[in-house]
Amino acid sequence: MTAAQGPRLRPTLDGIPTYKPGKPAGADAYKLSSNENPYEPLPGVLEAAVAAAGKLNRYPDMAGTELTAVLAERFGVPAEHIATGTGSVGVAQSLILATAGPGDEVVFAWRSFEAYPIITQVAGATPVPVPLTAGGDHDLDAMLAAVTERTRLIFVCNPNNPTGNVIHRAELERFLDAVPSDVLIVVDEAYIEFIRDPEVPNGVDLYRDRPNVCVLRTFSKAYGLAGMRVGFAIAHEPVANALRKTAVPFGVTQLAQDAAVASLRAEDALMVRVDALVEERTRVVTALRAQGWRIPDSQANFVWLELGERSQEFAAACAEAGVIVRPFPEGVRISIGEVEGNSIFLSVAEAFRKEL
Repeated sequence: MTAAQGPRLRPTLDGIPTYKPGKPAGADAYKLSSNENPYEPLPGVLEAAVAAAGKLNRYPDMAGTELTAVLAERFGVPAEHIATGTGSVGVAQSLILATAGPGDEVVFAWRSFEAYPIITQVAGATPVPVPLTAGGDHDLDAMLAAVTERTRLIFVCNPNNPTGNVIHRAELERFLDAVPSDVLIVVDEAYIEFIRDPEVPNGVDLYRDRPNVCVLRTFSKAYGLAGMRVGFAIAHEPVANALRKTAVPFGVTQLAQDAAVASLRAEDALMVRVDALVEERTRVVTALRAQGWRIPDSQANFVWLELGERSQEFAAACAEAGVIVRPFPEGVRISIGEVEGNSIFLSVAEAFRKEL
């Protein structure tokens, strides 16, 4: 009898990296590695989630009826144009499953959101990363040149994660209108609430008269529901219908749905917190530039230091001082968190800068 070999898994999985989350922080450290909102849930959110927890023996509303209705009213779009999922990354994966498979291509800037190449390969499609410009911007001309007859979807991350750079209206509209109409363009706006640059467009305005544009949003960042896993897309009906077909059934829990609805109803309190984070971002950016760092004009809730091969060294220095940051091969992303944690990071950055 031959030895058991185990089940056959898809060979393509061997070349797919596992998504790497930001390192957790211990009790004596500040976590600035995952772009989380440092504030507790908004008023009414915890109460809504606790109430929903009393019915954990029941399946959630798979259609997300109330959340969809509130979102449709909030953004002035038909309810049929809303599709929810397990965070914006869950919706992004459903978008790829709906559009691309073996032999198809998905184009995105690089470095950008780490999940893009992973979820593309999981679907069996081919990722086509297009390098950022020297300043960390999307190279839209190069991305357009990368489009072929095999291209099915393009991700545009605005602001870009992890650099924080944004794309202005004129250049983004020119790009959207130049892409073939049968290619889906996904404008990922996970950090839109933190934008203060008036030249950056709202993706919802861009989608309205462009059937091949889809907007991604999340409750994980500004709304502070990272632990709930709820995001949504705004897209024309054929795309939204496809998302509902490719989504995991009952993926968004009732706790998450009710917490998201309560968050939307507390947007006045939300903006107070977002404004405070933007003000803290300004303090951090100003201090870093005074130290001599050249950094992008971040419009998100994080800043980016292009440290290259010294990224891991810098992250280790931060960890030793009591803050956890997110190193990448090209640089380090630091979330805007508690004032105390940000100040510790700035002290490490100042000392490190003197050694460069």
